Amino acid sequence: MRKTTVLTLSAFGLLLITSGFMSLSTLVKGIFSDKKEVAVAPTTPPAPAKTLYDFTVKSIDGKSVSLSGFKGKKVVVLNVASKCGYTPQYGDWEKFYKEHGSKIVVLGFPANDFASQEPGSNEEIATFCQKNYGVTFPMFEKVVVTGKEQAPLYKWLSSKSLNGWNDKAPTWNFCKYVINEQGQLTHFFASGVKPDDAEFKKAVGI
Repeated sequence: MRKTTVLTLSAFGLLLITSGFMSLSTLVKGIFSDKKEVAVAPTTPPAPAKTLYDFTVKSIDGKSVSLSGFKGKKVVVLNVASKCGYTPQYGDWEKFYKEHGSKIVVLGFPANDFASQEPGSNEEIATFCQKNYGVTFPMFEKVVVTGKEQAPLYKWLSSKSLNGWNDKAPTWNFCKYVINEQGQLTHFFASGVKPDDAEFKKAVGI
């Protein structure tokens, strides 16, 4: 029993080291979070302080992109990683984008927040995505999606005071936020939810 405990603690300690000393509470929360969790906006949510269209971000090749350019379309925002068990979802979301991109845009934001599973540079990430999954949906520069250094877009996505109702930050790689045609957040989906899940399809109207 003692040996098992020591081995378990040692392995956990190693994971903490390789995850760039992320906080114990963040790591535990991510590992044991419900990977199929869904959060839905109330029927009449308070008016948000901001919408998606108030943000300008950097593309993965360093160009400024105003998200107001996606007015009139639904948007799915993903925090992505190249060395995660969910990385094959790149293929799922690329297929979804090819089928529905005229009405529903997929936006990928690489992040190294969870177990250091996105260690590469923006250029390395772009090459990886193209080579392995043929990604054509818009990809953006690597950002921080949780904690004190959280990117402004993700602060909006996970702050009830800003988006009107949701306070769920990403709990692991490949969490999804759905934004409607008016730039308002409508849904949060955890890592394990894929484009063919019934609740996601209902959220985006397909």
